[in-house]
Amino acid sequence: MNGKTCFFIGSRYASSSIEEQLMEAVEKHITEYGVTTFTVGHYGLFDSLVIRVLRGAKKCHKDIKLYLLAPYALNQNREAPEGFDGTFYPEGLEKVPMRYAIVQANRYMVQHSDYLIAYPGMGNSRKIVEYAQGREKKGLIKVTLL
Repeated sequence: MNGKTCFFIGSRYASSSIEEQLMEAVEKHITEYGVTTFTVGHYGLFDSLVIRVLRGAKKCHKDIKLYLLAPYALNQNREAPEGFDGTFYPEGLEKVPMRYAIVQANRYMVQHSDYLIAYPGMGNSRKIVEYAQGREKKGLIKVTLL
């Protein structure tokens, strides 16, 4: 992945009421921060909102790329769904037990992204955001909370 990168993490119970705020954040990351590559999972309502917003953004910003995070080895070579430019399977994940794969994939993305847009709930999404905020204090990532 080339250029500035952005990952998303959020509660699987997110409300569609954040969609406008999400659209504004994505637009700002593209136009002000120079993000060209976005990666998102597909396991909850937040991810569904992100995918819808990014598919819309691709209509106005033809040069941005959208990748689907594939946390399981069996998904690493599958064809990307419509609207995606590809799938991304993090290096080294094949050694991680399946029940930890999503958490490790999210952690990998936080370690390898320039930006994170987050709508944390409880549990793992909150822990990943706290981890990212620790990295932000070191200047390693910029976190935007919705």
